[in-house]
Amino acid sequence: MQENPDIRSMSWEELNNLINSFGEPKYRAKQAFGWLHAKGVSSNSEMTNIPGSLREKLPEPVTLEQADIRQSADGTRKYLFKLRDGYYIESVLMRYKYGNTVCISSQAGCRMGCRFCASTLDGLSRNLAASEMLDQIYRITHDINERISHIVVMGCGEPMDNFDNLIRFLSLITDPRGYGLSRRNITVSTCGLADRIRDFADLNTGVTLAVSLHAPFDELRRTIMPITDRFSVAEVCDAAQYYFERTGRRVTFEYALADGVNDSDECASGLARIAGRLSAHVNLIPVNPVTERGYKPTSQTEVSAFKNKLEKQGINVTIRRELGQDIDGACGQLRKRRMEEESD
Repeated sequence: MQENPDIRSMSWEELNNLINSFGEPKYRAKQAFGWLHAKGVSSNSEMTNIPGSLREKLPEPVTLEQADIRQSADGTRKYLFKLRDGYYIESVLMRYKYGNTVCISSQAGCRMGCRFCASTLDGLSRNLAASEMLDQIYRITHDINERISHIVVMGCGEPMDNFDNLIRFLSLITDPRGYGLSRRNITVSTCGLADRIRDFADLNTGVTLAVSLHAPFDELRRTIMPITDRFSVAEVCDAAQYYFERTGRRVTFEYALADGVNDSDECASGLARIAGRLSAHVNLIPVNPVTERGYKPTSQTEVSAFKNKLEKQGINVTIRRELGQDIDGACGQLRKRRMEEESD
C-alpha cells in the first residue's frame, strides 16, 4: 500500500500539481500552501476557506507531538517533540533583544560522534523530513503566539548529513508565499563535512554557514571530533574558504572551550591564524557539561582571556550567552533522558 505524500514537504510546484490533478482551480494551491506554511496548521480541518471535498483529498500534514517543554529562568524554552514513529527530537527557543531564535534538529540522533555532544551518544536513528524540520518552527510559533525571526540548524543531528532535506527545508521556510523567513536570518551549522560544504556553496542559498571547529590542530581535533579522520582541519578550512568566495557570506567558526583541552595559548594562536586567513568570525562557547563525556567548561575568566588573545590578533570574536542550563540546555540531553525513562 502506497504511503500518502508528505504534503508539508512539498514545494510550491509539487503542491500546485497535486491540487491541479484533483481538477481544482490554481488559487487553491496558494490557499493550501499558505495554511501549511504561513499559518502552520496541524490539520486540514483548519483550512477554513478550502472546500471540504478538497480537504478530504489532501493528505494530512506532518505535525509533531509536543512531548515536553522546559522553561528556564532566563526565558529559554526547550521543547521535546515526538515523531510519528516514536523517535524524539529537541528544539530550543532563545529570546534576544533582536527577536526570537529557534535552534532546530535535523536528525533524530547523530552519527558524527562528537565527544562533547549528548545527541550522538545513541547514534543516528534517522533523518528528519523537511516537514519535520519545518514543524518545529510552526509548533513553537503557535506555542508562544509570536513570530520566529531567526533559525539556527544546530540541534540534534548533522544538517549536511541530511543534505537534500536540508535544502528543501531552506527553500520552504524562506518562500514568501509561506513563512517567508529571511535567508540572512538563518544559520546552518556543520561539524565539517568538507565535500558537502562545497556542494552547499555551489547552491548559494544565502544563509550563514557555521563550522564547529573546536580545535585548530588535527591531532587534538581528532580526540574531540572523529570526523577529522575523514576531513582534516586544512580540508575543512579550504571548504569554508570556498563557501566565502562563492557566496560572499562570512563563515563563523564555533569553538566550544573545554577546561584543559582546547583552551591553551597554542590553541588560541592556531585558531587566530585560521580565522584571520578566512576573515571569519569566531563564536566562543563554554562547553556544556555532559556527564557521559567528562568535559568541563573553561572558567569565565579564562574564556575572556582566550577572547582577548584572539582580538589582539585582529579576530572578530563573540562569547555565546549561556542559556537554558537549568533545563538540560545542552544538545540532546532532554531527548536522552526521555529515552532512558522509556527504556527502564
